[in-house]
Amino acid sequence: MVRPRAASRPHTLPGFGLALGYTLFYLGVVVLIPLAGLVFKTFTIPWADFRAAVGAPRVMAALGLSFGAALVAAAIDVLLGLLIAWALVRYPFPGRRLADALVDLPFALPTAVAGISLTTLYSPNGWLGGFLNTLGVQIAFTRLGIVIALIFIGLPFVVRVVQPVLQDIEVEQEEVAACLGAGRLQTFLRVILPVLTPALVTGFTLAFARAVGEYGSVIFIAGNLPMVSEIAPLIIVIKLEQYDFAGATSVALVMLATAFLLLFAINVVQRRFRKRFWPA
Repeated sequence: MVRPRAASRPHTLPGFGLALGYTLFYLGVVVLIPLAGLVFKTFTIPWADFRAAVGAPRVMAALGLSFGAALVAAAIDVLLGLLIAWALVRYPFPGRRLADALVDLPFALPTAVAGISLTTLYSPNGWLGGFLNTLGVQIAFTRLGIVIALIFIGLPFVVRVVQPVLQDIEVEQEEVAACLGAGRLQTFLRVILPVLTPALVTGFTLAFARAVGEYGSVIFIAGNLPMVSEIAPLIIVIKLEQYDFAGATSVALVMLATAFLLLFAINVVQRRFRKRFWPA
């Protein structure tokens, strides 16, 4: 006896095939094909030329500065973003809505405008730069200025990722911990921080990914001194202006591979935290 074939279960929302097709088309045309073209283009470059382009002291210094400054800025963004999100969620104060709206300003502000604004503020003749120079601290045209610019453009990522998680944490959990004898620091470390850790890791990843390839907001405040304050994206632009397409492609591939490995490692850490504190 042949059983009747069960009807396929309909999807809750219509248009699944169209949505899936558009998603695959977007990933293929906009993401995968350009990256594959970069990789295949690099394979056509002789190994000696690739090693000479990437191993140049100027390029190595720029790569180290870009990734190092991005890691430092992302770590600082996690701390500042947590404090800002905590204040916006837990404490009512005058102007909270305005402060909440200002968090998104780096998203809407053109990167060139952000770079010029930061340079004007921290230059030796700027409002803060002049005061800091009297204290022996120079920010503009140094590596410290690069880190500050990267903190500025990466901070909203952490705040917007952590903020909704904080809003979902019930205050009753903290009250129960306090009733059981836990102090404020112990409550934060054992009750709140485990819930926030995946969001903090996600915010760190987004801020780091944005900072690695940032160009417009950095070149104005960096000073672009070779071996001192020159970032890797600027090296790529310089090589393109010199029609050194092989060198630009080589540096771009190294940045892509390094960023991919770092993001992969961060995602592994994030999954471990999720499995540990949010088991299925």
